[in-house]
Amino acid sequence: MTAPGPDSSPAIHVDGLRKTFRAGRVKALDGVSLEVAPGEVFGVIGPNGAGKTTLLGCLLGFLRPDAGRISIGGRSCDDLGVRARTGYLPERLSLDRWMTGLDFLRYHHALARLPSASRERDARAAFERVGLEGAAGHRRVRGYSRGMLQRLGLAQALLGSPRYIFLDEPVSGVDPEGVLLFRRLIGELKLGGVTVVLNSHQLEQVERVCDRVAFVAGGRVNSVETLLAGAGLSRRLRVRLAAGARVEEAALRAVAEAAGAEWVEAVPGGAAFRVADDAAAARLVRALAVAEIPVVEVAPEEGRLERLFVGGSA
Repeated sequence: MTAPGPDSSPAIHVDGLRKTFRAGRVKALDGVSLEVAPGEVFGVIGPNGAGKTTLLGCLLGFLRPDAGRISIGGRSCDDLGVRARTGYLPERLSLDRWMTGLDFLRYHHALARLPSASRERDARAAFERVGLEGAAGHRRVRGYSRGMLQRLGLAQALLGSPRYIFLDEPVSGVDPEGVLLFRRLIGELKLGGVTVVLNSHQLEQVERVCDRVAFVAGGRVNSVETLLAGAGLSRRLRVRLAAGARVEEAALRAVAEAAGAEWVEAVPGGAAFRVADDAAAARLVRALAVAEIPVVEVAPEEGRLERLFVGGSA
C-alpha cells in the first residue's frame, strides 16, 4: 500500500480496524488499515455491502469499532478539536424541509459554534459557492430538487472551512453542470490543503478527482491504487483503425504529441492513447484526421477502477 512520504505524517491513520454487527455474526470491517496524506483526495470504492459506509462511520466517530485504532491529525476521531475541523456530506440527506435554504445554513453555522458576526455572510457565501441561485435561498427546502439538495448538503459540509471533509455519494442525483462544479470544488479544496475522503459508486468521477483509491470488499482493503487525477493525462481512449490499415507506431506517437496527448500502446485493431479531458480528446481526433490516419472508431477505454470489480489488474 502506498503511504505518505517519510517527511509527512498522515492526516488519517487507520490500523487494524474491525467492526461487527448482530452480536459478531456480521463482519463489516475485518482488519482495515490505511493512511491518507494531508491534502490528499482519497477515494473508497467497492461493491454494495463491502463495508465502505461502516468505515466512514468509524472515521467520523459515529460507530465505535470492536478493535483497531483511528487517528485524524494525530488525535482520536471523536476529539472535539477534530470534529470542529470536519465537514461531512452523508449519502442520505435528512434536512429540515420546512426551513429555507439559507435558514438551513444559518442553523448549521450556529450548531458548529461559528462566529455569529459572520453568520449571514458565511451562509450566503457557502450557498453561492455550490452554484445555488440567490432566490432559491429564500425557498423552503421541501421544494428543492434532488440535485439542489445535494448542493445544499455540500454547502453545509463546507461551512467553517474544515480541514477534513468526508463525502458519501456527493454527486448522486446531480446534473452534469453540478458534476463539473463538484470537480472544481474538489480542486479548490486540494489546493487549500484540505484532506478529502470520498465514497462513491460514480467511478468516472472518482478516477477524475482522487489521488488514490482504496478498493474495499468483504470488509477488507484489497488494494490501494494510485491514480493520475490532477496530473494531466488521466483518460484513456481506444482508437480503432480501418481493417488492414498499417500505421507506424512512430507516426501515431508524433500525432499524439502534437495534439497534447500520449500514445500508450498498440491494441488489437488500433492503439490506446491518454488525454486530459473531452477537449483534449477532440484535438487528438482532429489531429488523426488531418494526418489522414484511417480512424473508424474512437471510444473511452474501460477504466482501471471498473476492472477491480471483475477481479482484473488495474
